[in-house]
Amino acid sequence: MKKGTKALCQALFIGVWLLVSIPVMAADYSANFKQTDITEFINTVGRNLHKTIIIDPSIHGKVNVRSYNMLSEKQYYQFFLNVLQVYGLATVDMPDGVIKVVPAQTAKSAAIPLASAKHPGQGDEMVTRIVPVSNVSVKELTPILRQLSDASGSSNVIHYAPSNVMMITGRAAVVNRMVEIIHQVDQSDDQHVDVVRLKYAAASEIVRVVDSVLSKTDTRDQPSSLVPSVVADERTNSVLISGNPKARARIAHLINQLDSELQSYGNTRVFYLKYAHAKDLVKVLKGVSQTINEQQNKAKGGKSASTSGSDSNFSIEAFDDTNSLVITAKPQTMRSLSKVINQLDIRRAQVHVEAMIVEVADTSGANLGVQWVTPGGGTQFSNGSSVPVSSVAQGIFNARSTTATTYNSNGTSTSTSSSGDVSDLASALSGVQGAIVGFYKGGWGALIQASKTDSRTNVLATPSITTLDNQQASFLVGEEVPIKTGSTTGSDNSNPFTTVERKEVGIKLTVTPQINDGNAVQLKIKQEVSKVNGQTAVDVTFSKRELNTTVLVNNNQTLVLSGLIDNEVEQSVSKVPLLGDIPYLGALFRSKSSEQVKRNLMIFIRPTIVSDSQTAGSLSARKYTAIRALELYRKDQGIMLLPGHEQPVLPTFGTQEQVPQAVQKYMNKMKKSTGAGHSLAPGLTHE
Repeated sequence: MKKGTKALCQALFIGVWLLVSIPVMAADYSANFKQTDITEFINTVGRNLHKTIIIDPSIHGKVNVRSYNMLSEKQYYQFFLNVLQVYGLATVDMPDGVIKVVPAQTAKSAAIPLASAKHPGQGDEMVTRIVPVSNVSVKELTPILRQLSDASGSSNVIHYAPSNVMMITGRAAVVNRMVEIIHQVDQSDDQHVDVVRLKYAAASEIVRVVDSVLSKTDTRDQPSSLVPSVVADERTNSVLISGNPKARARIAHLINQLDSELQSYGNTRVFYLKYAHAKDLVKVLKGVSQTINEQQNKAKGGKSASTSGSDSNFSIEAFDDTNSLVITAKPQTMRSLSKVINQLDIRRAQVHVEAMIVEVADTSGANLGVQWVTPGGGTQFSNGSSVPVSSVAQGIFNARSTTATTYNSNGTSTSTSSSGDVSDLASALSGVQGAIVGFYKGGWGALIQASKTDSRTNVLATPSITTLDNQQASFLVGEEVPIKTGSTTGSDNSNPFTTVERKEVGIKLTVTPQINDGNAVQLKIKQEVSKVNGQTAVDVTFSKRELNTTVLVNNNQTLVLSGLIDNEVEQSVSKVPLLGDIPYLGALFRSKSSEQVKRNLMIFIRPTIVSDSQTAGSLSARKYTAIRALELYRKDQGIMLLPGHEQPVLPTFGTQEQVPQAVQKYMNKMKKSTGAGHSLAPGLTHE
């Protein structure tokens, strides 16, 4: 290569390198628009920036702006956005590079780009920003930010409570300012918890005193995070303090001042009990105090302290008039006893127990018998309800009329008639059930008896009772029946006397409920249903159904306790040998009896936990209303043979006591006669 050609190539290479290395200077724009139509202004900017801009048809007006400095392309575009903002317009960037110019009020509902922390946007371009909030509630933050939004209506501030995020739409400069405000407001407060361990005082008593002091401090204008709170931990005898550091330090200082040892052992307190009985707690507290003192002395290496006499270092007495306890003990023992009393003196729940006894029985029986009687003998059957023919024959014989003839000394006769004794016949016929037919002729007699019985029994009893948890209760509806237990006479059979014992007969229910964890109730139940069957040759007989069990039932759940399904069939045949086996004719020498008894007996239980006054009121109202409904029905039926008289009726549940009708009539009569009314006593109303 020649030297000239080589030099030319080097010069060309250097020139190309210079052209590539030197940056191309961006074009400068001038902005001078005087009384220019706004659409023309938008079109001019779009033509200069090589952007496709779509203008809303509702936009009109004149633009009058001017810039004395040359603007870069970026500055020129921001200048364009500033002018649109002044005239109440906004741009919406579309994904395909097209820009829409619309009124600012409608821009917030358009497809505005979603900004982020890396690309927040700038100036007056429209963006949407989602800001998560960690420490404050977005519900409280939203009203504040709305006051800082753009007044032109292009901004929108909403929140989503489940995620605790803010969604802000508006011009980038305004949105970025709101985001910065949120970051500064969203700061966690200093809500640490201090634990103050007590040496002498009881945690519950210290909390009560501190709460009393705090309640007298006006905290209405303070945020909830700045208001301190104290909680007692009975297990460790500590006080937990929450709030800002200054409040925690102030309360901790107060607690340390209160937690001081008493100067003497003469620490006496009076505990007014709310629910428990003072006498019942004395024995328990004395046992607890003795154990505490033994443990303290053992820890110090000493001997156990006696709980009586001069060596006793505590005293627990009950005062029944105010149901209170007077306790004198060491501070540490007093704190332990105070905790025990607070845990024992609680409101005990009640249990309403309903027992349902249902008995359905059907009894069917049939008897058919033929008995013969001859002078030489006969057949007698007494199975089923048949009455022996001999008893009937003997009664008929004794009931017949007789005529007696007497002869005088002169040979004349006198006849006298006398009626027979019908008592034996009445006694025999009293045992007859059904029909009895007989004949007697020529020394032969026959007696035919036939009967059929059907009886049905339906017994429903629902005894119920309400008692405290772990408290036995009993219920009885019945009567006392006297039973002969013995008789004694004197040596010469003089001055005899008989000993009698009374037995309770009826429906008895004894129950002891115990409420377990949750809604389960353990019930110790003794249920008895008894009645008098009748008199025997020895004494009275009773029928008795008794249940004694322990069950676990859920609240308002019905549980079957016991049941009996009995189906008994009894058949008997009495007949004359050989003769009673003859087909057809054998029925004249037989007596048949059949009886079938079906009995269904079930006992159910249903407990209801009465833990508050509302449940007790609802349960009482249900029972009360049922009884009142029955009385209202009887009232509508009226009283037979007593027109104008009414059945008494309970007042509506929950109403005041009513004045009797007789008193009300007297008061109305006095009012008419004197012209002055008589006021009722407080708490009474008219019927």
